[in-house]
Amino acid sequence: QVQLVESGGGLVQAGGSLRLSCAASERTFGIYGLGWFRQPPGKEREFVASIIWRDGRTTYENSLKGRFTISRDNVKNVVWLQMNSLKPEDTAVYYCAADASYSGTNHLLYDYWGQGTQVTVSS
Repeated sequence: QVQLVESGGGLVQAGGSLRLSCAASERTFGIYGLGWFRQPPGKEREFVASIIWRDGRTTYENSLKGRFTISRDNVKNVVWLQMNSLKPEDTAVYYCAADASYSGTNHLLYDYWGQGTQVTVSS
């Protein structure tokens, strides 16, 4: 069982930056992919970025590429999401997800989820 704990959310002004962290439990040897998703108020969960645990290959939602960066530390079992030039439309609950065989954009195919962290961007 993989446990994920997100942190780093908060309130930031438009144009600012935040770095979200996702700490994975010790049993990361079973992880293939980790993803960040977000759910804006009243909307469905949407893909942000993902990374393959073993080799660090990344995938991004096209509209976020260049502003958001996903990275990981295999030793510390942490995945980060660096978010720059934040906009009010980035306001959402951000979730970290992991799976033993998937690293794509479909949130329905991830087995493990964190509790989420709120990001609010004020205009």
